[in-house]
Amino acid sequence: MQRVALVTGGMGGLGEAICIKLSALGYKVVTTYSPNNKKAKDWLRSMNDLGYGFKAYPCDVTDFDSCKDCVRQIEEDLGPVDVLVNNAGITRDMTFKKMTKSDWTTVISTNLDSVFNMTKQVMEGMTERNWGRVINISSVNGQKGAFGQTNYSAAKAGMHGFTKALALEVAKRGVTINTISPGYIGTKMVTSIPKDVLDSKILPQIPMSRLGKPEEVAGLVAYLSSDEAAFVTGANISINGGQHMF
Repeated sequence: MQRVALVTGGMGGLGEAICIKLSALGYKVVTTYSPNNKKAKDWLRSMNDLGYGFKAYPCDVTDFDSCKDCVRQIEEDLGPVDVLVNNAGITRDMTFKKMTKSDWTTVISTNLDSVFNMTKQVMEGMTERNWGRVINISSVNGQKGAFGQTNYSAAKAGMHGFTKALALEVAKRGVTINTISPGYIGTKMVTSIPKDVLDSKILPQIPMSRLGKPEEVAGLVAYLSSDEAAFVTGANISINGGQHMF
C-alpha cells in the first residue's frame, strides 16, 4: 500500500526538494501551507504540471486546532499519515537587545510549537499501526548557536530535545523520531545573500567550501523515511559540509 508523507512548509526551498524526493520514491506526498499564502495554488499547479501529483492543505502550524483539522482532512482524503516531516520554519534575526517578545514568540511558535502540534495528530495512529517516521528539520545553529538568533537557535535546539524524549517513548512500537540539522543550503533564501557576504563570511566556515544542495538533505530525509532506517531513532544527523563537528 502506498504510504502517505506529510511535509510541513513544503512549498519552495528545502521543503520542495523533500516533496520531490519522496514523490520519486513512491510516497503520496502532502504539504501544508499558510492560510495567508496567496501563491500556494500557483505552486501546486506548477508542480503537478510536472507530474508530481502533490496535495496541499492550508494549515496554521502554530495553532493546535488548525493542525488537528488539517490532519483529519488529509487522513479522510488520502489515508493515515505514515511519514511526517516537520519542516515549517521562519527567522526573525536580530540581537537579543533588540528582540521583542513578539519576535521571540513568533519564532518559537512556528519552529517549535508546530512540532508538537503536528506530531500529536499522527502519533497515536503510527503507534497503533506499529510503523511511522517523524523527521524534524532543525539547523546547525541549534547545535552551535548563532549571533542574532537566540530565538531561532533555541527553537531548533528544542526540536532535538523533543526528538530524543519521544523516540524513547515509541521505540518499541516501530516508530522512529529523528532530527536533521542542515548547515548552509543553497536555497533561494541563502543564495539571495550578497555574494561578497557569502564569499567572505559564510563559505570560509565550511570546510567543503560550498553550500549544501537541497537534494542532499532530501536524500537524508528519504533514508530516514525508509524501512532500512528502522534502527535509527533519537538521532540528530548533521549535514553541514563539516562546518560543525561534535
